[in-house]
Amino acid sequence: MTRQEIPTVTIDGPGGAGKGTIAQAIAARLNWHFLDSGAIYRLLALDSLQADISLDDVCALVARSQSLQIEFPTGGPQAGEVLLNGQVVTASIRDEACGARASELAVIPSVREALLARQRAFRQWPGLVADGRDMGTVVFPGAAVKIFLTASAEERARRRHKQLMEQGVSANLADLLQELRARDERDMNRAIAPLAPAEDAVSVDTTAMDVDTVIRTVMEQVKACVPNGGGA
Repeated sequence: MTRQEIPTVTIDGPGGAGKGTIAQAIAARLNWHFLDSGAIYRLLALDSLQADISLDDVCALVARSQSLQIEFPTGGPQAGEVLLNGQVVTASIRDEACGARASELAVIPSVREALLARQRAFRQWPGLVADGRDMGTVVFPGAAVKIFLTASAEERARRRHKQLMEQGVSANLADLLQELRARDERDMNRAIAPLAPAEDAVSVDTTAMDVDTVIRTVMEQVKACVPNGGGA
């Protein structure tokens, strides 16, 4: 079986639609590999910052991107964590410095090409569930199942606000909504891989759906489109 024949489920959509939560749950149910595509850029950002690699040293950045040991466990004590070179870095890659560096890395063509190859390398037997913004349109255009998760901006902002409050982080709901809408605008109008559903994607509006209902909806698509219902 070639890599292109390995069953793949892509879950794309705007921030706050629940892509990561759903993708991890589907991967765990199927016992497939999981790819958090957004974390890939942040992992290189963290690594390059720690190694003090300049953005001008593109050759070094490409080399580092090819050597990173990246894991996204969906089971066991580290389920849901992000591992870089064997170390849990889930919190570290979410800070502002990593976010800013990741945005800068994303506009360097050779770095994007190298990280695209890394993303595609996650497509391994028995299957892959990948979440992001261009998984079904750019990274895995031949995926067996393509899901585009969305929800109203208000609901996505509310979810983010709830998440931050549970983490003990104060946040203003109105500010979060404004930031989310601005991010949507940037993502949908960017020159490279703009946020949009693939032509053959199934759109799922999660505004009024709980997590279990979304998982069932996606699993129905998997069972309908993947031989043996996603079983190995």
